[in-house]
Amino acid sequence: MFEYTCNPDSLAMIEALSNAKAPSGFEEETIAAARPYAEGLGTLKEDHLRNFYIHRTGNTGTRPVMMLDAHSDEVGFMVHSIRDNGTLRFVTLGGWNVSSLPSSKVLVRNADGEFIPGIIAAKPVHFMSAAERKDPHVEIRDLMIDIGARSKEEAVRDFHIRIGEPIISDVRFTYDSKRDIMMGKGFDCRIGCAALLETMRRLQGEELGVDLVGVLSSQEEVGERGATVAVRTVKPQIALCFEGCPADDTFTEPYAIQTALKKGPMLRFMDTSIICSPRYQRYALDLAERKGIPAQSAVREGGGNNGAIINTSLDGIPVIVLGVPVRYIHTHFGITSYYDFEATVQLATEVVRSMTQEIIDTF
Repeated sequence: MFEYTCNPDSLAMIEALSNAKAPSGFEEETIAAARPYAEGLGTLKEDHLRNFYIHRTGNTGTRPVMMLDAHSDEVGFMVHSIRDNGTLRFVTLGGWNVSSLPSSKVLVRNADGEFIPGIIAAKPVHFMSAAERKDPHVEIRDLMIDIGARSKEEAVRDFHIRIGEPIISDVRFTYDSKRDIMMGKGFDCRIGCAALLETMRRLQGEELGVDLVGVLSSQEEVGERGATVAVRTVKPQIALCFEGCPADDTFTEPYAIQTALKKGPMLRFMDTSIICSPRYQRYALDLAERKGIPAQSAVREGGGNNGAIINTSLDGIPVIVLGVPVRYIHTHFGITSYYDFEATVQLATEVVRSMTQEIIDTF
């Protein structure tokens, strides 16, 4: 039986990261939330793409470099333009489940840096034609964001709205300690960011066979752009990516469920972007079994992740992905558990502890 204790400090870290308002390209709040938990782990650096690097204290420069990655952005929106009636046209940052958007509450950053509440609005049913009522399909172009302004002039003058500003889900983190259920936004991949930081914190002061560099990478949701820069900067010989991955246990036939809540991290053999290094993958799954850490195997028919960029960089880098199961990612709300966070951290910690040049050479 897998046993764990919920650490209040780790839970506070998850909450701070989840609540950070940081869609793709605007990752500053994630870095600000992460920095207090990274202090003391090593040398902290940030690049112009908002990648955040943690070069572990104790790195020697003589051992193989192991890169831990988790992307710091989340799906969001951007102001495209302001309509004459004061509503906002918007575009997506990342791939949304569009049908989940109407009647949801969002926050729009204005020119002063203030986040203004708004509602994603669709045409009310009272004004729909019979054909529109029969076809519930929604496109982004059918939606608008209403902040309460009555005209374009008022939206600019009184609300200080301008184009190019980010928009984020108006959602706050909650935790039901009795049932171990976390609800919030951005668990893809803030739960992964928390797992990366927690892994490095637990390894603090230990002698390792690798030099460890953690990266909270930017702009994954719009094309893995931050990881493209980070992997060239770090130049690792091996990597481990953390993710908040889509749980499939509420809509999939029982025999096909591969990413269930409270069953441990999901290790994917493949998705549409990558075939994870097979020998490394089996090594991690065997290690989990030996250590009594719950883990799940998955073969995914969709999705993509930073591991694909890392895997095909330089001379080819062995990589696996540890995904914390999250129900309903790429919507405003996600559901995950501390159980799965803890199992992910424990497995990642054991993988890092065990890694040497000799083992890397077998992959």
